[in-house]
Amino acid sequence: MSFLAIDIGNTRLKWALYAAARPGAALLDSGAVFLETIDTLAEDQWQALAAPSSMLGCNVAGDAVRRRVEEQLELWDLPPRWVVPAAKDDGVVNGYEYPTRLGSDRWAALVGARWHVQQQAREHGAPERPALVVMVGTAVTVDSLDAEGRFLGGLIMPGFGLMLRALEQGTSGLRVPTGEVVDFPTNTSDALMSGGAHALAGAIERIHRKLVARCGVEPLLLMTGGAAVKMAPITDLPFEMLDSLIFDGLLTLQSHRPQPAPPGP
Repeated sequence: MSFLAIDIGNTRLKWALYAAARPGAALLDSGAVFLETIDTLAEDQWQALAAPSSMLGCNVAGDAVRRRVEEQLELWDLPPRWVVPAAKDDGVVNGYEYPTRLGSDRWAALVGARWHVQQQAREHGAPERPALVVMVGTAVTVDSLDAEGRFLGGLIMPGFGLMLRALEQGTSGLRVPTGEVVDFPTNTSDALMSGGAHALAGAIERIHRKLVARCGVEPLLLMTGGAAVKMAPITDLPFEMLDSLIFDGLLTLQSHRPQPAPPGP
């Protein structure tokens, strides 16, 4: 009863095959492709995989990309299922003004974060904590959950690449190679990269303070996304890096949905 989780972002598609549709299930295989090469999945990365029993995905890249992925899923004749954010699901209450307009990747990450909060509470015999969920990719999101699982709201900011391109387009003389993140930059490349990184870190730390003030408890800070490693060295707050956070949410969501019947003898 293996399960295929798919996360379609703005730049890449990431997938993971699990032994079962439940959080903590064994990871059997995984991979990623840029959106431009989605049409090779069935004959390349997925060709040697055993047919999954079910799948669930989140998609922020639009209907055209979703349809291309569904064509690849025809390799297994696997019915596609996609996350639609709800008003409430798996212990998370969606506080967005229009719940269905919340990005499906953010919703999956929040559900995954809630599962991690509950797991840690059970393991340590402690009360459940708030959570601050930071996803660093093409865009950066900073989302807040209180200790009862209510999504309080979140920020959306440009990621590193978007910031640099905006500066290149809006100024003259700033088309320079990518630099390093340092405290006191002494060249333009480092100044550009450090400016973006510290701007994002400052926003995270500011929302962290506001969440502590709101809830009165130190939140669990979870970071994920392809560019999260750039944030890790400059974040003064304690955090956990979880590459699988969206997949953890997809596993949690799928575990409470009706599962397909096992094949007959």
